[in-house]
Amino acid sequence: MDYRGSCHCGRIAFEVEGTLAGAMACNCSICQRKGALMWFVPRSSLRLLTPEADTSSYTFNKHVIQHRFCPVCGMHPYGEGTDPKGNAMAAINIRCLEDVDLASVPVTNYDGRSH
Repeated sequence: MDYRGSCHCGRIAFEVEGTLAGAMACNCSICQRKGALMWFVPRSSLRLLTPEADTSSYTFNKHVIQHRFCPVCGMHPYGEGTDPKGNAMAAINIRCLEDVDLASVPVTNYDGRSH
């Protein structure tokens, strides 16, 4: 299934293909503050509809995840990194997707604070 998403102001817009079977809520220092619900997909499943140059990026700790955000409205619609096997991944903030009933998506809690 294809989903469309964006930041609040629309400067960052994207499509993502996949089956949204669940999301993750992480309690690390950044995810807890953002309140993001992350859906992990292969990076190839994420297609930006706006220029990547319109995004800003933030890294911290081990600098392995590019936390993408809009420099205008401040929303964090996705992040980029690699999985343990070295595959390029995207972490989609499902709160930024259109027409998704968040209450119907199972959420798994992850203790990122301890890792």
